[in-house]
Amino acid sequence: MTRIKRGYISRRRRTKMRLFTSTFHGAHSKLTRIINQQKTRAFASAHQDRGRQKRDFRRLWITRINTVIRDNKVYFSYSKLIHKLYKQQLLLNRKILAQIGILNKSCLYMISNEIIK
Repeated sequence: MTRIKRGYISRRRRTKMRLFTSTFHGAHSKLTRIINQQKTRAFASAHQDRGRQKRDFRRLWITRINTVIRDNKVYFSYSKLIHKLYKQQLLLNRKILAQIGILNKSCLYMISNEIIK
């Protein structure tokens, strides 16, 4: 029987996978089966961490707003400020409020004065 030479397609697929896992350590970047497993784990972790990143940033913004408010005696707590904001229908999200609190505190005072009036 004559020898059948395989094509290049499977080799090309494996090298693509190896390029993705080239920075992994040991067998995680060498062996094809383990590369597949590590690649699926990496994608799953990336998916979870995108959700976790949203949570972490929201916590950071809330903490920043709370510290600016308490330091400058604008309000007693973050929750009261947010409650009054929604009552007055001043729709500013937490990211914008945190940036205002860090970069321009006087603007945050103006917003709080609008709420108090």
